Parts: sequence; structure tokens; C-alpha cells
Amino acid sequence: MGCDVAQIVKSLIFRSIDSDGPVLVLASGANRVDEGRLAEIVGPVERATAEFVRARTGYAIGGVPPIGHVQRIDAYLDEHLLAHPVLWAAAGSPRAVFSVTPDELVRVTAAKVVALAAT
Repeated sequence: MGCDVAQIVKSLIFRSIDSDGPVLVLASGANRVDEGRLAEIVGPVERATAEFVRARTGYAIGGVPPIGHVQRIDAYLDEHLLAHPVLWAAAGSPRAVFSVTPDELVRVTAAKVVALAAT
């Protein structure tokens, strides 16, 4: 695609331990997510299994898009994604992507913008 790895949106699903519901984290491809910081924001979480991800989103890990899930999912967008004019996100499969501006991604996902990158 000719973009910087930081422009790639990772759509990561975590499982809320309290509610057993999904939590969507949108993070830069260049960063790891600070799971402790995420837990401070949403409560205790764990990495979701492949089965949980497919059941709650309708997609397999590696192709989870930021939108179009089988149920509404609370979303959190790491602030580092706002630094880029254009982002690239999975479009339902590991081989399909789409471009989107950070503002549009925040709007269509109703994501809360937070600091989640591990330092």
C-alpha cells in the first residue's frame, strides 16, 4: 500500500472480564497496546480467543474491521492514530483494506480517543 506501518489500524478485540462483552481497541500498527492502561479505562480485560472474536464481531482475527460487526461494540482509539492524514484498516479479511481519515474513523466507530500505546 506504500504507507507507513504507523498508518495501519489494528482492530483488536479484548474480552471484558466483568461483562463478558467485547471491547474494540483501534491502535497504530507501530504500537503495542498497554493492557494495564486499557483496564484502567474499561475495567479488567483479557485478550480474546479466536472463537470469541468471530462470535462477537463476525470476523476472524487478522481481518477484523473497525466497523460492521454483528453487535455494537464499545471502541477506544489510541491517540497516536490522530497524527496521520490517512489510515488503512482491515475490511473483513486479511487481504482487504480501506482508507479512512482519523476523524472519520472516530465518527463511524463512536470511539473514545485515549492514550493506549505501551511506552
